[in-house]
Amino acid sequence: MYTDATAKPPTAPMDGLPPELRRWAVAAIFTALAMASLDTAIANVALPAIAADLHVSPADVVWVVNIYQIALVATLLPLGALGEIVGHQRIYLGGLLLFTLASLGCALAWSLPSLTAARALQGLGASGIMSVNAALVRFVYPTRMLGRGFGHNAFVVGTAFTFGPSIASAILSVGTWPWLFAINIPFGVIAICIGLKTLPRTPRAKHVFDFPSAALTASCLGLFIVGIGSAAHQAPPTLVGLELAAALLLGWMITRRNADHPAPMLPIDLFRRPMFALSAATSVCSFAVQGLAFVALPFYFEDVLHRSQVETGFFMTPWPLVVAIMAPIGGRLSDRYPVGILGGVGLVLLGIGMALLATLPPDPGIANIVWRTVICGIGFGFFQTPNLRALMSSAPPHRSGSASGIVATARLTGQTLGAALAALCFALAGHDGATLALALGAGFAALGSVMSFLRLAVGPPGSA
Repeated sequence: MYTDATAKPPTAPMDGLPPELRRWAVAAIFTALAMASLDTAIANVALPAIAADLHVSPADVVWVVNIYQIALVATLLPLGALGEIVGHQRIYLGGLLLFTLASLGCALAWSLPSLTAARALQGLGASGIMSVNAALVRFVYPTRMLGRGFGHNAFVVGTAFTFGPSIASAILSVGTWPWLFAINIPFGVIAICIGLKTLPRTPRAKHVFDFPSAALTASCLGLFIVGIGSAAHQAPPTLVGLELAAALLLGWMITRRNADHPAPMLPIDLFRRPMFALSAATSVCSFAVQGLAFVALPFYFEDVLHRSQVETGFFMTPWPLVVAIMAPIGGRLSDRYPVGILGGVGLVLLGIGMALLATLPPDPGIANIVWRTVICGIGFGFFQTPNLRALMSSAPPHRSGSASGIVATARLTGQTLGAALAALCFALAGHDGATLALALGAGFAALGSVMSFLRLAVGPPGSA
């Protein structure tokens, strides 16, 4: 390698790392991101095998997925804020180490409680990776290449989600479900070794970490995700109302506590910036569309169009695949053109694609379905990278950790909200719920496009 074993990680320069160093740092960052993204996808495929092996019910084994999501979402903002104080690279490497050790714990789990505990730790490790992922990309790439860097970031996530189920199925065809988690270990060790030598030492804030605010924030976000999940599973309205009301109350308490804080845990200072606020809201809308579509489309293809599971998988593949292809293209364009236009056009295309899917003829051919999902993928991919660039560029460098936390929080909140709304559509309309969910997704895309075009009136991303 280009450096000796005693070399210290480089201090982040004013505008990115040198090209040779950047390549190694990017390898460490994207390896960890791919692992965290893949684990979200492959766990869903493994649920039936886990339930059979551990002799538990399908309703109980779902906690293997749920606990990971709750631990991940609840700790994103606290860990992003901690990264601003101790250095983003430390949070990233600590999260990667915990994720790798927890993967070993998952592989060795002997019961559902032991697997659930390991998955909770794995979710916390994934939060360490995702909470500061965008912040590290910002410090690794020079400003003129930020769009390209975020495009590569989105490409990694899109590729992981595209091939995650196929990778999981391939592993399960030759081995048992523990191998799905054990495969993370060698990649995690390699990424840690590279990251220790190459990740930049980012600037550190002087204020102390606010532990009470961290606890309030984690409880607020955790309850919010649990409340949305309860609504999606048609829990009693009283329970759902209590969970969401408690989340809102905790959010109000955090806002009051952090009103005069220089770097609030819930970044209300960043939401005072119009470009940041509009970009975050647009992100929630776009990922709500994705959540609605990815829950509704399998039911739509199988129950309404009477297609097989294999055909359904084929029809679902173009969306994330095209997103992965379009993300780098959108990233390069975002280095040259206003994000308001790029994001707005992307969401218009996404809305058109959703509307076309909702109005499919009764017995469509394969090509008739695929070109519609391709339009959705083009629109989503064209929007995603420019919006990520706008979110990060509209926050000052010393608030990169909190901005990065919002990037991941907005994505997961939107996806969870979309899934819950899709479940509500099925509860209200039965088999027609899939069509209703797709139409609702088109509405969210339209709302997001309006907010994206509004960004043209508030100036460039760096404006307050």
